[in-house]
Order: sequence, then C-alpha cells, then structure tokens
Amino acid sequence: MLMDRYQRKINYLRISVTDKCNLRCRYCLPETGVDLKSHEHILRWEELHRMVKVFVEEGIDRVRITGGEPLVRKGLLHFIEKLSLLNLKEISITTNGQLLKPVAAQLKEAGITRVNISLDTLDAEKYTWITRGGDLKKVFEGIHAALETGLDPVKLNAVVVRGFNEDEVTDLARLTKDLPLHVRFIELMPVGTCTIWGKDSFVSTDETMERMKKIGLLAPAQVTGSGPAQVWQFEGFKGTVGFISAISKHICHRCNRIRLTADGRIYPCLHGENYVNCFDLLRDGESEEKLRRIVQQVISLKPDQHHLGSQERMMSALGG
Repeated sequence: MLMDRYQRKINYLRISVTDKCNLRCRYCLPETGVDLKSHEHILRWEELHRMVKVFVEEGIDRVRITGGEPLVRKGLLHFIEKLSLLNLKEISITTNGQLLKPVAAQLKEAGITRVNISLDTLDAEKYTWITRGGDLKKVFEGIHAALETGLDPVKLNAVVVRGFNEDEVTDLARLTKDLPLHVRFIELMPVGTCTIWGKDSFVSTDETMERMKKIGLLAPAQVTGSGPAQVWQFEGFKGTVGFISAISKHICHRCNRIRLTADGRIYPCLHGENYVNCFDLLRDGESEEKLRRIVQQVISLKPDQHHLGSQERMMSALGG
C-alpha cells in the first residue's frame, strides 16, 4: 500500500499517453497550439506499461488514461489490453468524445469500464467556438455508443464559466433525467498560459448548486469510487450530478492520485512544481528496484494541498 506523509492512501494513477489533441479548447490550449514532444521524447507503450506495472506492484489499483486526447494515439487498444492483465480494479479513460463512437465497444472489450467525456455546452455553435472546431453531434454519438456498449459509469465533465455556460447548468443536469449519466460541474481552474478568463469568470459550486433548485430537490447519491466530486441526485432521475470544488473548497485532503505524463514526468500533484522524471530510467532499461525508488520518491513529494494559479503548464500535457 502506498501512503504519503499525510496518511493519504495513494491508489490512483492518471496516465497522459499523449500531449496531442484533435481539439484546441480555449481553457486548455492557445489557438496556435503548443510545442508537441517529438516521437523520440514520448514514452513507448512498453515503457509506459513497465512503469504502470511497478506502480501496481507498489499499491496502485486504479488507472485512468488521459491525454491530450488519448484516442488519437495509435496502439491504445493493445496497451489497454495489456493493462487489463495487471492486478487493477479499474481502468478508465477521459476523452473529448470526437472519436469515441466507432471505438466504444472495442474499448470495453479491451478492458475499459468507465469513461469521462468533456461537454461544456449543449449549444452546437458555442461548442465549436470553445473547442475551436469540435462537432457536438459527434460527442452525443459517442455518449450514446458508450451507454449502449455498457460502459458504466458514463460521466460528462462540464467546466462552469460565467458569461459562457453558467446559464446552461440546469439543462446539462436535466440530461440525467432519462439517461444514466453522471454530469459533473467543475470549477474553473487557472491553469496554463492560455487562461482567457479572469477571476470574474469563476462560478463557485455553491452558486451552481443554487441554480439546481430550478429543477428540484437534490439528495446525496450512493456512488462507488473515490473521486473528488460531491454527488447528488434529483428524485426520479436515472443519473446523478456531481460538483468538483477545487477552488472554493479544498479537496486535497482526499486526494489519492498521482500523474504520469507521456514524456515520463511523474507529478505527485497536478498543480505542483515538483515532479520526478522516469524517462531516462525507462529508456535505458534500468532495474525494477530503481523504478520502485522513483515511485517512493514521488509519494514523498506529495504536498498537503495545491496552490492553484502559481504554475503555467498546459492541461493537454498534464492530462486534466
């Protein structure tokens, strides 16, 4: 079992398998994009698998695959199949949904059980604007394909931004009435050099929950998992709504995760400065013992809480 110095059990690894993405979301990437890592500076699938295997041996039992957009990297399905042979309780994936429909069944067959899909608006024009070219229709095709395939849960992530979509939160929540979806409202986080919204754009969880009164009363929902969201449900609705309050209410005391990037950096905190780089160790074929020491070093660096706003790293590289 992995325990940090604050007695938090660390059992969740997020893997950014690529920094490439087929969209340019305005809160994630600048319009011109970013300098992508060259192929030789990205961990090979076998190197990623080797590092994950060490993490699992040390106590990780949940893995989430992120990007960039993970579905753009060739070989992903085979990588997931290999992960499914490890002693993992859960393998999940986060995607923008543009490429999900044709591969949803293959993802489940390979070993994916849960999927998170980014969806900040139900307005097609606004969606194209915020993503710089995304197709809202493809997202919903992906959502329905995931549900039909039996992926469970299917979660929708919406970043709430004043002046953009705060008036849509009830419409997004109503998606849970007839479909077993889990819609999660996320507070805007000041990460990256491309932050186009100032402090006035921030919408707190309390304000978003207040808007939910237009729909009806919320009751705490019974959920499985150990995510950061407070989860609620409207009476008679099939799905749930969740609220992630990274800014207004520190959730760090429950943090159970670390992050591995495609170029071999291991971050104990998404928003912290510290990381350990395992790229050279993996590329040089160093021993399992050295890799285990890297894992222990990362855990020792995990802070008690984040200090959002102090760093300028792209969400596309970190994996959200």
